[in-house]
Amino acid sequence: MDVTSSSGGGGDPRQIEETKPLLGGDVPAPEGTKMGAVPCRRALLLCNGMRYKLLQEGDIQVCVIRHPRTFLSKILTSKFLRRWEPHHLTLADNSLASATPTGYMENSVSYSAIEDVQLLSWENAPKYCLQLTIPGGTVLLQAANSYLRDQWFHSLQWKKKIYKYKKVLSNPSRWEVVLKEIRTLVDMALTSPLQDDSINQAPLEIVSKLLSENTNLTTQEHENIIVAIAPLLENNHPPPDLCEFFCKHCRERPRSMVVIEVFTPVVQRILKHNMDFGKCPRLRLFTQEYILALNELNAGMEVVKKFIQSMHGPTGHCPHPRVLPNLVAVCLAAIYSCYEEFINSRDNSPSLKEIRNGCQQPCDRKPTLPLRLLHPSPDLVSQEATLSEARLKSVVVASSEIHVEVERTSTAKPALTASTGNDSEPNLIDCLMVSPACSTMSIELGPQADRTLGCYVEILKLLSDYDDWRPSLASLLQPIPFPKEALAHEKFTKELKYVIQRFAEDPRQEVHSCLLSVRAGKDGWFQLYSPGGVACDDDGELFASMVHILMGSCYKTKKFLLSLAENKLGPCMLLALRGNQTMVEILCLMLEYNIIDNNDTQLQIISTLESTEVGKRMYEQLCERQRELKELQRKGGPTRLTLPSKSTDADLARLLSSGSFGNLENLSLAFTNVTSACAEHLIKLPSLKQLNLWSTQFGDAGLRLLSEHLTMLQVLNLCETPVTDAGLLALSSMKSLCSLNMNSTKLSADTYEDLKAKLPNLKEVDVRYTEAW
Repeated sequence: MDVTSSSGGGGDPRQIEETKPLLGGDVPAPEGTKMGAVPCRRALLLCNGMRYKLLQEGDIQVCVIRHPRTFLSKILTSKFLRRWEPHHLTLADNSLASATPTGYMENSVSYSAIEDVQLLSWENAPKYCLQLTIPGGTVLLQAANSYLRDQWFHSLQWKKKIYKYKKVLSNPSRWEVVLKEIRTLVDMALTSPLQDDSINQAPLEIVSKLLSENTNLTTQEHENIIVAIAPLLENNHPPPDLCEFFCKHCRERPRSMVVIEVFTPVVQRILKHNMDFGKCPRLRLFTQEYILALNELNAGMEVVKKFIQSMHGPTGHCPHPRVLPNLVAVCLAAIYSCYEEFINSRDNSPSLKEIRNGCQQPCDRKPTLPLRLLHPSPDLVSQEATLSEARLKSVVVASSEIHVEVERTSTAKPALTASTGNDSEPNLIDCLMVSPACSTMSIELGPQADRTLGCYVEILKLLSDYDDWRPSLASLLQPIPFPKEALAHEKFTKELKYVIQRFAEDPRQEVHSCLLSVRAGKDGWFQLYSPGGVACDDDGELFASMVHILMGSCYKTKKFLLSLAENKLGPCMLLALRGNQTMVEILCLMLEYNIIDNNDTQLQIISTLESTEVGKRMYEQLCERQRELKELQRKGGPTRLTLPSKSTDADLARLLSSGSFGNLENLSLAFTNVTSACAEHLIKLPSLKQLNLWSTQFGDAGLRLLSEHLTMLQVLNLCETPVTDAGLLALSSMKSLCSLNMNSTKLSADTYEDLKAKLPNLKEVDVRYTEAW
């Protein structure tokens, strides 16, 4: 018996073709059914419930039946004489082809030649077959099971339909018909039982190509198309060309309701996913333009603030870890774009060295860009060379978007004058902080760039207000990822100051430690916002706040004090003279730790301290501590000391203040209640070589202080203490350690390996019941 189709009323519903048009007229309903009674594709698939992956290739049995023209050919095509061939078929974009083009599949079968695709079954011996109706015959495909048969059926249907839509939408005539077909295409993608990224991306790419080839559409047509494809954008990123179209719509119609209703879920999805904006720059640009469009609404930044709140969520912790990095990436790119035109014209603008030295060579300039450079007169240059007070003419660099004016109004000092023989380009921060030729630099942006800058700096402020986001934000901004022109822009640094203040007020070390430079030899936010820095616009209040928080957690206290003494001693003394308590404490610590070697400087610091009531009181306390320290360190007293169990920090302090402990070499605080606070007393013991802290509450903060001062310690017992890797890593500076007990601590294997490599004298180590065991 010949192959028969099961297209009757009781057949498989998947045989029913879509009744919606492809830029043609409506397809009439099948005979025997009422108008509107034909079950739609969406309902049929919802009833089916099966899901399949889109096939691109696969193995299947193939048989081709040509329409019989003679009695002999009819016999040869009967089911008893049919021959099946195994083929590896590939579902290309425009045809069905075999990897071995021989036999039945010598020539590929174009999707345009396939008139119909149906499911078939054999009487008495059911097999899993598909029937492809082509001009002059039929192609039969036989799968191994019903699931593969259905997968081939839906994949072929999809490829055939997409191929037709590509052809039909490539030459549009009437846009109202095009809009109808786009809606049909979107509905087909949404109701398809195929689950694959390309199912939703293919319609978006078709629409994207359609829009790129037809740029003369009206605004209303733009919005209609965007609304039509909106359901596909809920779970898919728009292609690059479509992003360009969306950006254009945001710029031209920022107040359109499409921006709020359609683009908002798209941008939210972009920000919540792990995006690589380096590979997808148009997605980042679309997000950037969307936020600017929100800022153009009547409520302005209030709308942007609500959007940021929606991205964070109502709880205290944002459930989407990628939101913050993606938002920061968008902000950095937007801020960079505000200065981009001037950055691109650096080759034609006066170099930083020329700005600093007050001279430039016109022969080195490229005359192509519209720049206006006013040279200082020779007599003013000579006045600067003789180190007399001079006010040099302004150096002006103007372009269509950016106007940069540099004024130099300071007195030169020999110690700060750079060598003119050095041709290397100076660092901008150094130039602005040190150079006598550049005390102020103001940058004026165009109106649009100014609005963009204000919007995205405000977003950085909003991000810094969230406690859970602040650590990551501080880490992302620690390398100062802004162009030099932004750091020279007074408005930018003034607005960003709020973010830096939030970092300085946060008690968490992971946050405020990011105020320091990311590596040695590079300036950080601490340097930029300290007196004399390019971004400092106050009398040192923010500087004092940063010093206060850093001194409270920085374990390298002496190193930090040395840095302040070398670079910021003047501002510290000035603020102490004005009664700032933090700076008074800093000066006292410099005297206590013998940071200052010069006697005249020491006397000047003492005079500064005695000039205020708070300074006088703290200096008297320092003198009292020094007398007690001399008594404590005086030779004599026991060589070994063990505190009773349950002793506290106060008990230890009281004991050490009772006499001389200059000979104390072995101190046991095991099973006491001492904490990291007792480290301030332990570092005053000059001969201490063995310290037992077994089962105490001594933590990372105390361990950091010990590592900086007790460098001659040889034996240290930290068994069952709450120390972690953060504190244990500091032990790498204690080169004299030969015995270290870290039993039952939170030591990791990596930290243990690092300590072994950095402590050459370490011979006895106990790491039982740790990760490194």
